[in-house]
Amino acid sequence: MSGPNRSFVLRSVGVFLVGVCSAFWSAHLLAQTPVAGQASQPATANGAISSPPAAASATTASTSSTPSSTPASPTSPRLLANSNVKLGPGDLIEITVFGVPDLSTKMRISGSGDIYLPLVDYVHVSDLTTDEAQDLIQKRLEDGGFVRGPHVSIFVDESASQAITMAGEVNHPGPYPVIGDRRLFDMISAAGGLSDKAGRSVLIERRGDPNNKIQLQLSSNLAEDTQNNVDVYPGDTIIVSRAGIIYVVGDVNHPSGFLIEDSNLSVLKALALAGGNTKTSALTKTRILRQTPNGIQEIPVNLKKVLYAKAPDMAMVRGDILFVPGSAAKAAAYRTADAAVSMSTALAVVAVH
Repeated sequence: MSGPNRSFVLRSVGVFLVGVCSAFWSAHLLAQTPVAGQASQPATANGAISSPPAAASATTASTSSTPSSTPASPTSPRLLANSNVKLGPGDLIEITVFGVPDLSTKMRISGSGDIYLPLVDYVHVSDLTTDEAQDLIQKRLEDGGFVRGPHVSIFVDESASQAITMAGEVNHPGPYPVIGDRRLFDMISAAGGLSDKAGRSVLIERRGDPNNKIQLQLSSNLAEDTQNNVDVYPGDTIIVSRAGIIYVVGDVNHPSGFLIEDSNLSVLKALALAGGNTKTSALTKTRILRQTPNGIQEIPVNLKKVLYAKAPDMAMVRGDILFVPGSAAKAAAYRTADAAVSMSTALAVVAVH
């Protein structure tokens, strides 16, 4: 083929390819262009913005030749992470309308469960899942003629309504937002564990149902207490009780107050916690001081008979005071004996010297 003819053929092929590419890009841009007159502003009642379909956006995002202005894919893992979370008052959410950035916003759900959106006015989203709220907003946008084929995505930034409240004797009480399944021990761990004054009684209250309460008695070893590791849900309040305190005072080796984790504490156990009685204790005059609605009640205890198993041991309850008095006669006798021992020791020392 001669030179002029070859040049003519190459120019013809080039013109043909340029024409095909121009037609392709024209069609592609036309599919994503809003209705005439609405290119740079949100839609009004006079016209509707055309939102790109989800499938087209996803396909475009995965193509290397996609322009940088193409919106993110609606199937982003970040958006699916809490796609079935129920919304409630106080939640902070992000609403994205793909292809219409002027309608995308970030807001907190009001106490009445409503949000305000441009064009569509107030929308009640409380108690809806994010999927249900997305469908509702899409329907309002389409039915009002504001956006053609809208695709709405909601992401929950802060889930205040999906919190479990930890109260009582935990190291860090307060609300803890949760998404997904949680169990009792998960929440105790999140709250920093039990405090050093915690008892073993735990009360779980269900939100919206004051009569639905779960009372649990934890064992001393949580690692083995699997049966009490129950499921907990957003809105629950978990209250860890404070352990009861009993006091042992008087003529004992270590008078003090002691935390009790169960209701099986007896007089002998309390005496053992206090280091036992001294040699000058008046065991027969021991008594329990108990606070009652009618005032302080004194319960006599013959501790000498209890120690020798001649009388039954007595149970104590939280708040009890075990008082072991001292014997003046014993104290005087022991002082005399101590003085005699001291004198004899001194004499022996003098004799040696």
